[in-house]
Amino acid sequence: MRKLKSLGLLAFLAAISIAQNPMDFVSPEIKRVGMKLSCLCGGCRNAVGDCSMIACGYSLPARQKIKQLQTMGASDSSIVGRFVKEQGVKALVEPEVTGFGLLGWLMPGFALALGFIAILVYVKRFRSPSVKVESTVKPEVIAGYEATAAREFDRMEP
Repeated sequence: MRKLKSLGLLAFLAAISIAQNPMDFVSPEIKRVGMKLSCLCGGCRNAVGDCSMIACGYSLPARQKIKQLQTMGASDSSIVGRFVKEQGVKALVEPEVTGFGLLGWLMPGFALALGFIAILVYVKRFRSPSVKVESTVKPEVIAGYEATAAREFDRMEP
């Protein structure tokens, strides 16, 4: 009886594992192309290759389409180009390195340089000046004060 229960449990587990979606496993080829494409489901900010949302309305069909195009012999760049043609530039994870997309790559460096220059200008402008002030008091008057201070100091010492 114990053997029959074990066989029944094994048959049940085998039956429920057959019902799994075969696209749950992402092959390295699909992931390679999917990492260049952005998931446009609206619920996440992942790439198609690593979107982990259960039953995602965009990444699962996109992975199936990538697999279908790869079995037809399409190259990675042609698959990505096809998605860009259908969805626009928003389908890409990273902006292109030409035209306006080049500005997206260069702008952080420009902003960093501009901030550094602004800090230098601020420091130079508001640093306390090292101006040498010449005294208009005659040296005899200063010598008199120094002598008075020395006498007072000597008087205070025990």
